[in-house]
Amino acid sequence: MSITNVAVVRKMLDVIQNGGPDGLDQVFAANWVNHDPSLPPMQCLEGAKQLVALWSAGLSNTKVVIEDSVSDGDKVAVRFRITGTNTGNMLGIPSSGRMVNVTATGIFRIVDGKATDNWVNFDALGLLQQIGAVPVPAPGK
Repeated sequence: MSITNVAVVRKMLDVIQNGGPDGLDQVFAANWVNHDPSLPPMQCLEGAKQLVALWSAGLSNTKVVIEDSVSDGDKVAVRFRITGTNTGNMLGIPSSGRMVNVTATGIFRIVDGKATDNWVNFDALGLLQQIGAVPVPAPGK
């Protein structure tokens, strides 16, 4: 049922927000695959741990908020926001101490109550600009 699938995605994003492995195996399937082109390949439960570690190592005070969700069959589409403070290494870039506020959209495939695939596109450029790794263009004249 789609309501259950949305609840799985909410719990999955809660695991990322909390930054720990608790509950990870309850929402990520053993054959999970991340199809996010902005991140290195990640799959299986070990890849899910890497995904959670990436966010928890780079951000503190992390908050993940789903702003919209739509469910159809075994897929759930969400638009969500991740906020926090860049207090650790983020995507190979040292901590800036800056606040981060990035948006993302994702489609998650849920089978037997666990995510097997996710296709997420997040604002990687905005993240890099916010932590100071990429300059923000000056406004046009």
